[in-house]
Amino acid sequence: QVQLVESGGGLVQPGGSLSLSCAASGSIIAINAMGWYRQAPGKQRELVAVKFSRDMTNYADSVKGRFTISRDDAKNTVYLQMNSLIPEDTAVYYCYTRGNTGRSFSDYWGQGTQVTVSS
Repeated sequence: QVQLVESGGGLVQPGGSLSLSCAASGSIIAINAMGWYRQAPGKQRELVAVKFSRDMTNYADSVKGRFTISRDDAKNTVYLQMNSLIPEDTAVYYCYTRGNTGRSFSDYWGQGTQVTVSS
């Protein structure tokens, strides 16, 4: 079993900053990717940023230049620094990892953390 524990999030004014973190634990022996998705009310879940093991990173166009993803592989932790936040960033943010517990790689999700950008 793999558990993803998220922290961070909350309420921030437009133009402000927030940081999220997510730690993977359990019987995971290898991680191929870690990242973040988000889902706003009435919308589908969408990619925010993902960092792959070979140091490749993928960002949604809407967050490029404002958000930065990083990983600490020794801690199986992924971070998301969010700057210059706008109301359109309001959503539930989900941590994601593609990990291997011994047989094959599978996708795992955190419980989600709310980010609200509002004045």
